[in-house]
Amino acid sequence: MPVTLPSLRLTGAQVLRDGALQSRSIAFAEGRITRGPLPEIDLSGYLVLPGIIDLHGDAFERHIAPRPSAPFPVETGLRATDREAAANGVTTAWLAQSWSWEGGARSPAFTLELLEALARYRHHHALTDLRVQIRCETHTVETESRLLSAIRDHGVDYVVFNNHLEEAAQMMAARPEDLMVWAKKAGRSPQEHMKIVQEAKRQAREVPRYLCRLAEQFDSMGVTYGSHDDPDGETRETFSMIGAKICEFPTARSAAALAHAVGDPILMGAPNVVRGGSQSGNIAAEELIRAGLCDALVSDYYYPALHQAAFALVDRGILPLAAAWEMVSTRPAEILRLHDRGRLAPGLRADMVVINEDTRAIEATISGGRIAHLAGEAAHRFAMPPQRNAMAAE
Repeated sequence: MPVTLPSLRLTGAQVLRDGALQSRSIAFAEGRITRGPLPEIDLSGYLVLPGIIDLHGDAFERHIAPRPSAPFPVETGLRATDREAAANGVTTAWLAQSWSWEGGARSPAFTLELLEALARYRHHHALTDLRVQIRCETHTVETESRLLSAIRDHGVDYVVFNNHLEEAAQMMAARPEDLMVWAKKAGRSPQEHMKIVQEAKRQAREVPRYLCRLAEQFDSMGVTYGSHDDPDGETRETFSMIGAKICEFPTARSAAALAHAVGDPILMGAPNVVRGGSQSGNIAAEELIRAGLCDALVSDYYYPALHQAAFALVDRGILPLAAAWEMVSTRPAEILRLHDRGRLAPGLRADMVVINEDTRAIEATISGGRIAHLAGEAAHRFAMPPQRNAMAAE
């Protein structure tokens, strides 16, 4: 279980408040940022920044099944994912789980297993605020009632539409060895896998009405929804028109430009920024950020990239730290309408990251006023008895 901290004031650090780093203290009590004189912890030489909010991450898949043929219990994977997220400054995270014809760990049955396991894990053990984003394959018409029941029963608040059928067809023609790996992950032979692909393709005429029905239900349930891997402006416009406003990982500038023109939030992968380009050959996130066509960064497949991307944008002269950090904290909170986090201000949830100013290492993560991660020199400072100097309220 995470350790609940006493009421404390963190002093001596550079604190990100009101869009700027400020030499000031920050206090919290009972899980919320507060004011008033409290026992003090000296964090001179550190930055205190809002906790990272990750809107899309699938690194949890590797913790649940480190190898395709070596699955572990789902709760074991969730525990490892939670700790990895906390160690990298993430205080709220959506696990991007596929609801797909692909089968295996991307099947509706597995999604339900994950949702049930997460409900148990969150109740007893969670260090961070873990949630599930459902990546709904467009050609899953026959699962409509099961999908809506899963969303309603488990309080899922975020869905993105995705279409892997074209990728499967291209893989069959050009990279059959990759198709074999894909099929093996689903527990099928390549022939069985392609048969499933063909069956999904036959739903094509029903898909537009299916997506519109889902959109109507999502609106009534307060679910935020969007689309994933939009290849062009026309595709983004189609999704935007049915209410799927979030543009997640556009693969071409035209899709991002259309999203920006109609006010749809654009998400890109932090690893894309850190590595200087897309690992799959799509558009570079940095190009979109420079053009003002990216609103937030997400972990995609690698949690450490989130804070690294923010500092990379600073080092490359693209954004000051306050603006870069907003892309992994404030803006994600705004996009998912989380009004109690994403900033450091009195009354908000006490989610914060303590970063060594020299090494840029994350040495402490506080989630809801509780220690989720603690290491390095910061651990020694938190372990010292708090100073009892009464400090005037801010």
